Amino acid sequence: MNLGPMEIGLIILAILLLFGYKKLPDASRSLGRSLRIFKGEMKGMKDDDARDAVRTREAAQTTPVRGEIAAPAATATPADDDLTARLEEEARRAEARAAELRARAEQSRAADGSR
Repeated sequence: MNLGPMEIGLIILAILLLFGYKKLPDASRSLGRSLRIFKGEMKGMKDDDARDAVRTREAAQTTPVRGEIAAPAATATPADDDLTARLEEEARRAEARAAELRARAEQSRAADGSR
């Protein structure tokens, strides 16, 4: 598709008619700014892709850690029983405290509603 001087002249004339000679410098300036921003963003994306590629390559080069899965103990030790008892007692206290706070909140709502 070759553009001759006549076609280029018609395109320029159409642009001048659309935008006017006063607004044309502002339009070209804003177009230039937009292109600079776009180029900057594209460069940033390329840099991010390069960093991601390096990270992926480094992650692929690391050796995986191999661990052993230990079988659970068949019997509980006295220390485990003591810990379980303490945790259950703490849970009971927390539930009692929550119930007490709920009751206070309901009393407060009831008092606010009666005023």
